[in-house]
Amino acid sequence: MKAYVFHGPGQSAWEDVPDPDIKDPTDAVVRVDTVTICGTDLHILKGDVPEVRPGTVLGHEAVGEVVEVGADVRTVRPGDRVLVSCVSACGRCRYCREAVYGQCLGGGGWILGHLVDGTQAEYVRVPFADLSVYPLPAAVPSEDAVLLADIFPTAYEVGVLNGRVRPGDTVAVVGAGPIGLAVIAAAHLFAPERVIAVDVDPARLEAARRLGAEAVADAREAPEQLVADLTAGLGADVVVEAVGLPETFETCTRMVRPGGRVANVGVHGRPATLHLEDLWIKDVTITTGLVDTHSTPTLLKMAAAGRLPTSQLITHTFPLERMQEAYDVFGHAAETGALKVVLGGPQREVVPVPTA
Repeated sequence: MKAYVFHGPGQSAWEDVPDPDIKDPTDAVVRVDTVTICGTDLHILKGDVPEVRPGTVLGHEAVGEVVEVGADVRTVRPGDRVLVSCVSACGRCRYCREAVYGQCLGGGGWILGHLVDGTQAEYVRVPFADLSVYPLPAAVPSEDAVLLADIFPTAYEVGVLNGRVRPGDTVAVVGAGPIGLAVIAAAHLFAPERVIAVDVDPARLEAARRLGAEAVADAREAPEQLVADLTAGLGADVVVEAVGLPETFETCTRMVRPGGRVANVGVHGRPATLHLEDLWIKDVTITTGLVDTHSTPTLLKMAAAGRLPTSQLITHTFPLERMQEAYDVFGHAAETGALKVVLGGPQREVVPVPTA
């Protein structure tokens, strides 16, 4: 089969690799119909995630059809259309029993495209299939569903839930890329007073407005002052870091009010300074986290009911074989305007229409 393979920092290719097989009785093999590219994949290509070994197939999000299952798989069967989660769960360890699947001790967690071959391929082996794939309702198109594999659960759990967004809050989101935009959309489920988006890209700030941000600020023009002005000098109740740079994290800690919460979502490749000389007295809570995907069933119901604006984040579509082009477009988002790129699509049989 064809797959997108990491060969070291700055080196990758869409190339032939062996087809995946069932290795453990809890595995499923899924034919990939739809995938997307994550900012974490770009971090891997830059060398920011050294655990990824050369030769690994990248990708941790997909929608597809189950073609084979191991003897112990009970919840799906060949022919089922499923969402492949970015996090795998053994279901037995302490963390899985607490629904903290991202910290799985039994061989799961974030493994696809990280520690084992991932989803940016024509087929993928999914470990622990019973807890790691989700049958999809027909009402959710594949192009929308693939955004529920990672981006929306991450935004909802690591941003909104960790940040404890409450009715009437002022929420500042630093970074209006795909994750930040998903945070903006998910935060509105909790009726905040206002959401403020911060970025350097005018197009992304406009996208933030479309998704519900009541105010936007250029990150280069003292966004802390806008937050202060809108809150009578208090600061934001919740600040979500959705970039992964030291300077954006530090911006977040300057925006938050005493007693407020900073939820870090961004993937950091460099150390950031924690200014405890300023923060020790402010009763600030700072959270970090890897998505657990415990919210995926809930988000699937909301998507089926039309409550999540998934399609608004998709700006580019490609067939699977144009994976490198899709990476180039996504990796140069400032020039291309890319938010989420989606590759592939549902397999449809072409039926000739008889003529009269």
